[in-house]
Amino acid sequence: MHTAPFQLSLFDPQLARATGTRPLPTREEILFKADHLAHRISSQLGMAVRLSVTDNRSTMVSFRRATSSLRLRVHHMFLDAPERVVCAIADYAGRGQRSAGPVLDDYIRGRQPLIRRDGDPDSELNPRGRYFDLQAIYERVNQAHFLYAIQAKIGWGRMPGRRRRKSIRLGVYDHQTKEIRIHPALDRPEVPAFFVEFIVFHEMLHQLFPSSGRSRKVHHPRDFRLRERQFPYYEAALRWERQNLRVLLRG
Repeated sequence: MHTAPFQLSLFDPQLARATGTRPLPTREEILFKADHLAHRISSQLGMAVRLSVTDNRSTMVSFRRATSSLRLRVHHMFLDAPERVVCAIADYAGRGQRSAGPVLDDYIRGRQPLIRRDGDPDSELNPRGRYFDLQAIYERVNQAHFLYAIQAKIGWGRMPGRRRRKSIRLGVYDHQTKEIRIHPALDRPEVPAFFVEFIVFHEMLHQLFPSSGRSRKVHHPRDFRLRERQFPYYEAALRWERQNLRVLLRG
């Protein structure tokens, strides 16, 4: 059987150094193992695989499919993955089979110590922006809507590269580190304060209502949605987002 070609890249520069007391693989180890992993996935799919290895804290597998190739980014935990997990990567990313998701989820859960934690380099959160202080917003929302029940850190995320986007994730909550990161596109004078508060409120809800389901993850269960609608400016926030999405996509 002819094996489709593959390409490798070390996408995240953090892979070249050690983090805390947990040493990351050396560059030589990564190249050798990534070469083998890309070859295995490429052989299964019969197409070119462009593989990037990362030390991401939140996204373990991401991909972009084309007609005859697959762009794939995986956390370095997958460099030693057994055959069934490699098959799941090929099914999930290359063939679009969502049923392979639980296999990947189980593998990731068993390797949580390999994921960078709070206190690692480049994970410091800065809540003070040019126009909004997220810590002040967080404390105000925590008091008004949660009676201080939420325990999390909050800060602005990094500004992504200048490229055209079709979607934008305005906030993210990390269950492992209990961190909330807000997209820096919101730190601008034309964004109303009630909308920033709504995004912070939304991410805080994730601590109370974590994702559910095994075969198919439900990131916003019914109780989450019901509680979200209790935000005083819920309708106004959704309306403002719809009307200003193009502005936010420009960053």
